[in-house]
Amino acid sequence: MLEKCIENFLRALGKPLVKFIISFGELILFVGKALYHAFMPPFYIKNFVKQVLDIGFYSLPVVGLTTIFAGMVIAMQSYSGFGGVGAESMVADVVLISVTRELAPVLSALMVAGRIGAAMAAEIGTMKVTEQLDALVTLSTNPFKYLFAPRLWAGFLVLPLLVLFGDVIGIFGGYVIGVYKLGFNAANYINATLEYLQSLDIVTGVVKAAVFGFIIALMGCYNGYRSKGGAQGVGEATTNAVVSASILILIFNYLITEILFSK
Repeated sequence: MLEKCIENFLRALGKPLVKFIISFGELILFVGKALYHAFMPPFYIKNFVKQVLDIGFYSLPVVGLTTIFAGMVIAMQSYSGFGGVGAESMVADVVLISVTRELAPVLSALMVAGRIGAAMAAEIGTMKVTEQLDALVTLSTNPFKYLFAPRLWAGFLVLPLLVLFGDVIGIFGGYVIGVYKLGFNAANYINATLEYLQSLDIVTGVVKAAVFGFIIALMGCYNGYRSKGGAQGVGEATTNAVVSASILILIFNYLITEILFSK
């Protein structure tokens, strides 16, 4: 009886484990193939520019709204917390560090993942189930070069620019709350922000953003490419793209922070 229970347990454990290993291996192969074709000609510049507009320019409103309110909240919470110990002057420093190192890159990436990652998976998944990817191959056009490489390059290069924009907007949100609600002197608040500003803060956010942008594009392309089964399969691919990208963003956020700030 005990042996039968152990056998059933190992069988139940083994099937998901084998499935996970197979999926992980497929992802690694996809990443290697995508990276290879991303550096090999021909390069489809028109597709790259289109993805830059989709990922970057059209994401400015959502990134701006997200970061400005995040900066406002951090300013109010910092003032509330520091008020008890007489350290209200640290509000500008906390807003600066929080926005540049964490809030702008992470929140911007999560917003873009929800907006762009889902769109990429849906578009490529629809092309997959309707055999448009096979048609590209028939026309001697490599889908990895034509569809995936421009998206990977655009995600990698554009998200850092979005995060820099988010840094400015988020810090401005903290400034608005600090000056017009909490009563800080405007000149003193700006001077404190500039005094605490370090290049490492900006570099940290940019490095994270580049990695996050690559992850978002990769998950969108990968899940769309693996979709099957018609409309239901495309829907599952869209959901998987957003969820997997969001989880990986949080994981790599910790890993990059550990690398840059561990002592």
